[in-house]
Amino acid sequence: MIVFRNILFWIGFLIITPILFIVMLCAAPLPPRIRHYTGVAWARSVLWLLKHAIGLSYQVEGRENIPKEPSIICCKHQSGYETLALQSIFPHQIFVLKKELLYLPILGQGLMLMSPIPIDRKEAVQASQKLLEIGLKRKKLGFWISIFPEGTRTQPGVRGRYKRGAARMAQNLQMNIVPVAMNSGEFWSRRLKLLQPGIVHFVILPTIAWDSDSVEKIAQKYEDVIETAQKEIEGQGPFFIQQK
Repeated sequence: MIVFRNILFWIGFLIITPILFIVMLCAAPLPPRIRHYTGVAWARSVLWLLKHAIGLSYQVEGRENIPKEPSIICCKHQSGYETLALQSIFPHQIFVLKKELLYLPILGQGLMLMSPIPIDRKEAVQASQKLLEIGLKRKKLGFWISIFPEGTRTQPGVRGRYKRGAARMAQNLQMNIVPVAMNSGEFWSRRLKLLQPGIVHFVILPTIAWDSDSVEKIAQKYEDVIETAQKEIEGQGPFFIQQK
């Protein structure tokens, strides 16, 4: 049954993605905020497929912590699921992502139309400058900014090395930080195993003010609150492995 559900999902994915990609290309000449709707429509369509074909959905705790003003979403990263769900949970946002993703066929061009902040992780100084320069432009357009503080995906139950980029960006752009914990990797393995049914838990934690402390201490704050919340929601999916 799981195999059939996965086949059904990927068939649906391969049908809707080219169609919505064409729609996105047609919307390319439009202002960024308007064409962004086409990308969000694709993300929500894939979420619908995941829910009805795989049986994978999500629930959110802490919606009351979502501020009204555009902020920096600082989320745990375990799979591709959160890149979709965050676009449904929060207002229109752009992602900080590694530039290599823009070279992927179709997906890369679609990402580019979503006004991301691409960075080269091999050039730390330039990446930091680009993060701030492009981030300011996106803020002026009214976008929220999503960033994965560990810089890459981690396995469920693993605490990666948190970086200060989100804290530094928050202070330079004067945008508050919204920490988010979640456990998507317990159902969607990075090793491309079959997607599993279940409920991904998202926990939206209280906002951290951009001017509440130093960059180092703000970074430590979102690391501590995210990892504390992770312990409360982990161990619910088939791909969770208890770390020794």
